[in-house]
Amino acid sequence: MQAGRRKKLVLFASGSGTNVEAIANYFQDHPDVSISAVLTNKRDAKVIDRCNRLNISALYFNKWAFYRSDTVLEILRTLQPDLIVLAGFLWKVPEFIVKEFEGRIINIHPALLPKYGGKGMYGMHVHKAVKTSGDDKTGITIHYVNERYDEGAVIRQAQIPINSEDSAEDIAKKVHQLEYEHYPEVIQELIT
Repeated sequence: MQAGRRKKLVLFASGSGTNVEAIANYFQDHPDVSISAVLTNKRDAKVIDRCNRLNISALYFNKWAFYRSDTVLEILRTLQPDLIVLAGFLWKVPEFIVKEFEGRIINIHPALLPKYGGKGMYGMHVHKAVKTSGDDKTGITIHYVNERYDEGAVIRQAQIPINSEDSAEDIAKKVHQLEYEHYPEVIQELIT
């Protein structure tokens, strides 16, 4: 990454964008980091409303643009991000994008990988699985993205205790707090 210029983030999100907002708030007054754009694969994602409120460019793309053409790749090449941050993004990143930006794409997973990872394991699916298992702890894993779901090198894990009275919703709230605390810190460590 080049020294002496502002570092650029591009965020990908599929849902409400709470992590996008936490990251945007964290870097709001940072002199050396900016969010170039948020890309979403859902036309009606609530993250678009958040981006409007936060004055961040938001772009929608469909499956064809992501998997079968160079459209999203060309957008990324134009934006020249120092780091691509998956913030609640549910599609697997195609191998040709992973290769182009190798070592510069990160994701956050709402469990302590390798447990509860893989295709279909996201959001409440993970928290319900943790609850059903009777685990006494859970947490988050921030990792690099490779060509397989949730298998990239781990950057940081953080954990919290859970007890038998915690519902899946309670677990989700605890995990979200970990996400909001740790994800922006890791991003800063990686790009500054």
